[in-house]
Amino acid sequence: MTDGGMREQTTWRPGRPVPLAAIVGSLRRGAGDPTFRYDRGSVWRAMRTPLGPATAHLVSDAAAGEVHCVAWGPGRQWVLDRLPQLLGDADVTADDFTRAKSHRHPFVVHAVRRHPHYRVQRTGLVFEALLAAVLEQKVTGQEAFAGWRRLVRRFGDPAPGAGAQLGLRVVPPSETVLRIPSWEWLRLPVDPARSRAAVTAARAAPSLERTVTLPGAEAERRLTSLPGVGVWTAAEVRQRAHGDPDAASFGDYHVPAMIGCTLVGEPVDDAGMAELLEPYRGHRFRVQRLVELCGTRQPRRGPRMGPRRHLPGRVG
Repeated sequence: MTDGGMREQTTWRPGRPVPLAAIVGSLRRGAGDPTFRYDRGSVWRAMRTPLGPATAHLVSDAAAGEVHCVAWGPGRQWVLDRLPQLLGDADVTADDFTRAKSHRHPFVVHAVRRHPHYRVQRTGLVFEALLAAVLEQKVTGQEAFAGWRRLVRRFGDPAPGAGAQLGLRVVPPSETVLRIPSWEWLRLPVDPARSRAAVTAARAAPSLERTVTLPGAEAERRLTSLPGVGVWTAAEVRQRAHGDPDAASFGDYHVPAMIGCTLVGEPVDDAGMAELLEPYRGHRFRVQRLVELCGTRQPRRGPRMGPRRHLPGRVG
């Protein structure tokens, strides 16, 4: 259904409720993310597809088991064609996990009952996910989200159609990222280690997009072959772009402690998280996300880590 040549819409009918916030909420990089907005229960998302920029507006009708999507821009048809996989339709093992009862921790049973329709989304946009993940390496969330906001606002493009009226912007293309000078990165602020990794990702962008069809282990191998991309960064990409339900965030500063506090009542390290999640191999990220959605956070025992203040565009 076409309206004015640049606006199209579709309705996807999976026959089950689709909890938008739970499924696509992990795509938002902080409350001020210029590519993402919640609006009265609906979701707005601006993205750069292989066919060009696009804005998507998603509205879920849980009672009818439908999701309505309106899309604008050159990439609008690409978005509409992939709406089911964006909302977890490619997560084919979700029902098996929900039905399984063996080796279940009571919390996992509780979380599945609270979120029975959660699915792992698959955007298919590898460079977008990798660029954002690189900016989050080894810094506070405040600094990471500030760098992302400034990068997208400074070097991205206005979102097509109604997205522009909301102030949404599209992630800069890889060619633009390659041209950002070192002093501009520092003003974002993004330090040289992260900016080098971002530029490396931009150079490899075409081949990176082809990893979406690969099994998880091979996708991880290809991603981590890039300088500056480790296991944590690769997992962040696989969770979002590849829709990998097993891509748990090993190497994260907070996730192991959060999972430990939820499942055994005390923080654990990476090795402890690996042990706790081993019974759920194949679904380790799924369990992590369920913990994020309704688990126990690690109690704070000191002041929050402050952002670094030696960069030109420092936060705070």
